[in-house]
Amino acid sequence: MAKDPAEEEPRPRGELSIQTIAMPADANWNGDIFGGWLVSQMDLAGAVCARGEARGRVATVAIDSMAFLRPVPIGAVVSCYAELLDVGRSSLRICVEVWIRAMGDEAKVTEGTFTFVAIDDEGRTRPVPRE
Repeated sequence: MAKDPAEEEPRPRGELSIQTIAMPADANWNGDIFGGWLVSQMDLAGAVCARGEARGRVATVAIDSMAFLRPVPIGAVVSCYAELLDVGRSSLRICVEVWIRAMGDEAKVTEGTFTFVAIDDEGRTRPVPRE
């Protein structure tokens, strides 16, 4: 019998941008990874995507939304996936999802929408190149 598409396992949006391991130094007093550490990983992943699209330097200008769905344990493999949502004259909106693998379990733990702006060597806004 064919599987109903609605019953399929959810998959990450976008492309794998960065991957790391959650280490004890990044944990809070409860033994879970700090949310701020996750946000910094997401910012890096979004920047990788934005730099490729902008073909050069970018700067984060906003985190438009953020949702923490479940804690991240020490030792989890943390994978950040980035998807380009929109390109303006100089701005790029990127969705970043974080998925973990821990003890045989795979799950989405957070997601957010980041806005980057393309900048030149002096830090001034520049247009995103069009193909």
